[in-house]
Amino acid sequence: MRTFSKSKLMALRQCPKRLWLEVNRPDLREDSAATQASFQVGYQVGDIAQRIYDSEGRGTLIDIESEGFNRAFERSAELLQYPQPIFEAGFSASGALAFADVMLPLQKNGKLAWRMVEVKSSTSVKDYHRDDVAVQAFVAHAAGVQLEAIALAHIDSSWVYPGNEDYRGLLKENDLTSEAFSRVEEVKTWIAQAQGVVVEPSEPELATGDQCWAPFECGFHEYCSRNDPKPEFPVSWLPRFSSARVRELAANGVDDLRWVPDDQLNDRQRRVKEHTLAGTIFFDAAGAEADLQPYPLPAYFLDFETIQFAVPIWKGTRPYQQIPFQFSLHRLDAYGRLEQTAFLDLSGNDPSEEFSTALVAACDTEGPVFVYNAGFETARIRELAERYPRLSASLLAINDRIVDLLPIARERYYHPDQQGSWSIKKVLPAVVPELRYDALDGVQDGGMAMSAFLEGIHPCTSPARKTEIEIQLLAYCELDTYAMVRLWQVFSGRSDIRL
Repeated sequence: MRTFSKSKLMALRQCPKRLWLEVNRPDLREDSAATQASFQVGYQVGDIAQRIYDSEGRGTLIDIESEGFNRAFERSAELLQYPQPIFEAGFSASGALAFADVMLPLQKNGKLAWRMVEVKSSTSVKDYHRDDVAVQAFVAHAAGVQLEAIALAHIDSSWVYPGNEDYRGLLKENDLTSEAFSRVEEVKTWIAQAQGVVVEPSEPELATGDQCWAPFECGFHEYCSRNDPKPEFPVSWLPRFSSARVRELAANGVDDLRWVPDDQLNDRQRRVKEHTLAGTIFFDAAGAEADLQPYPLPAYFLDFETIQFAVPIWKGTRPYQQIPFQFSLHRLDAYGRLEQTAFLDLSGNDPSEEFSTALVAACDTEGPVFVYNAGFETARIRELAERYPRLSASLLAINDRIVDLLPIARERYYHPDQQGSWSIKKVLPAVVPELRYDALDGVQDGGMAMSAFLEGIHPCTSPARKTEIEIQLLAYCELDTYAMVRLWQVFSGRSDIRL
């Protein structure tokens, strides 16, 4: 009988085909950059959990990679005879194996017993976490561990880091003992089902669908979808068209815009369908000009880049809080003269206060401040105003001047190349073809900007590489705000301004 790890059983719960491929064709798996980044976050949170649950340094970490599975199981059994914290204790029994994030000793009727804590980098308990914990409890009990309680600890996103490497309070526990202990028969069923799946001579015939993305992005999606029909005009291009509706239409053989009835679409969706199929541009120039008429020059065009940490590194910040580390600001005066100001901090220190001071100075006190998708920048500015009372009035005054270009673009303009999206990455090359993000060197989107920032502040990054990163980040953010200037120029009908 094959023994299944907890991760393999979780793969089964997501999709039997995924389990079969994990076991029989692991070479086909291609994890995305986002998935790999999530693994790294998990490792980091796990390391912090060890410090939280073993503040006196008495615990033992079992290193599975160096010791191997068999020795890890042996050492776990040995250590469970003594009352100290154990991290990554391993158990194998009844066709399954698992490694516990945290094992904490208890006294039960004068005898040594254990409490298990599974640590997750999410900010709440998810349904699949409950399955995860049920497997952990089952394997531990089957292996003869005197397990009295099991909890799931996740990140408390409201907690504020006090500094000095003090992470007490970062994790919030949820007791799942009763639920986990009651699911023994379910777990046995999963193990039996897994045994049947992996011995099949060929992979299960299952169509791609929502299970490819939930609860995790599956690394086999590229393989599984290789023969899927590729409609010329996918229904998914329809804006604000729910995935459930897309599935419903696909089940009825409708996967192309051409076959979607107009009476099932709203005005914007019909516009996308009409101009996509016709290959024509929709541009309500008069409406766009009227939208922008109330905002005379001089005008400012602003964009932020931010970073977030599951485990905060700067005092006064919260888990997953978006911390601005860079902005670009273009100023267009009444004579059509364009100037650009930028801020970027790669020192490794919290950039927030210097960012705020520089932003207030750059934005001056009058004139509209154009952004693209205002909710993001205004939320960051409010957070900065809360953190720095001396700058609060000036920062909130910037929010009062902000004008969002996204609703204007969404209402007044559509090009078939946008494929139903009004992200600035799609709109810019449609409106101003000579400007493209893919022509930039190194950093071409927000995810790449965050990765570059992390590399830039790392103490091992060489000065030469840091300079290269600085140049790339500045160029990327500058294009974001210059893109808004050009969109404003087209939408406002200001052909008299030469940029």
